[in-house]
Amino acid sequence: MSTLEPEPSEAAELFGARIDVARQFVAALAEHGEERGLIGPLELPRLWTRHVLNSVIAAPLFAGRVGDVGSGAGLPGLVLAIARPDVEWVLIEPMERRVAWLNEQVSELGLENIEVVRARAEDWRGGPVLDAATARAVSALRTLIPLTAPLVRDGGRLILLKGVNAAAEVAAAEKQIKKFRLSDVKVSVLGEGVLAEPTRVVTANVR
Repeated sequence: MSTLEPEPSEAAELFGARIDVARQFVAALAEHGEERGLIGPLELPRLWTRHVLNSVIAAPLFAGRVGDVGSGAGLPGLVLAIARPDVEWVLIEPMERRVAWLNEQVSELGLENIEVVRARAEDWRGGPVLDAATARAVSALRTLIPLTAPLVRDGGRLILLKGVNAAAEVAAAEKQIKKFRLSDVKVSVLGEGVLAEPTRVVTANVR
């Protein structure tokens, strides 16, 4: 039986005044995540460092109305919404049990800056209305761009959390980058010297 990783010292610094809400979310995910199919059995010993801090480190990049595609357990969408109550978040998730979890957490954590939408990104009918779209651990960039770019208004941004192969994914997505007229595509490394596992973020301007 794996146990929850102790809260890293960086957590309070990154969440600031919102740390108590973050703790409540992590406790709920640790208690119910595996049984509800939200996280794997090996994730508890690295839940803070690999998942929560890996998500929250990107919080300063967002503004306006942001869509999180494939929210799952709420990584990164719920974590970012906790850290950035000034940003409006739309959590887009197709699986009913995950949508139920997201709605429960929105209610229990008292988050008023979240809309949960049960849908696949490709079935989004709202048009390109978001200021930005994000995703984490959903799919390769060449698959992710066609899912996220159509949701974002002209002048908006893609802010996609990726792993160590981010640069290779950008190279492999050249055709999709051109098709969706993305510009200023770059890979940034966030949290070096702060996090045990820095986060790589692919950002791009939409049209």
